[in-house]
Amino acid sequence: QVQLKESGGGSVEAGGSLRLSCAASGSIFKINAMGWYRQTPGNPRELVASIDSKDIINYSPAVKGRFTLSRGNAKNSVSLQMNSLKPEDAAVYLCHVELFNSDTYDGFDYWGQGTQVTVIS
Repeated sequence: QVQLKESGGGSVEAGGSLRLSCAASGSIFKINAMGWYRQTPGNPRELVASIDSKDIINYSPAVKGRFTLSRGNAKNSVSLQMNSLKPEDAAVYLCHVELFNSDTYDGFDYWGQGTQVTVIS
């Protein structure tokens, strides 16, 4: 089993900042990618930022320049620093990890339960 522990969600005024953290634990051999997605009702789940095994970071254009994803101090963890938050950033943010699957030669996805980010205008 792999478990994702999320923290840092909450309510913030527009223009403010939040920091989300996620730590993966359990049976982990290799992580292909790890990061954050977000979802609002009626909309598809959207990539926010993800870092792969080569340390290449992909950002949603909507957050580029405002959010910064980095590897955390703890093993198998990431942090998402969110600055200049906008009302449209409000969503449930879900930690995501794609583990290397040696059996299928493909990735296997795990998802956190989600943490609410609310932005007050």
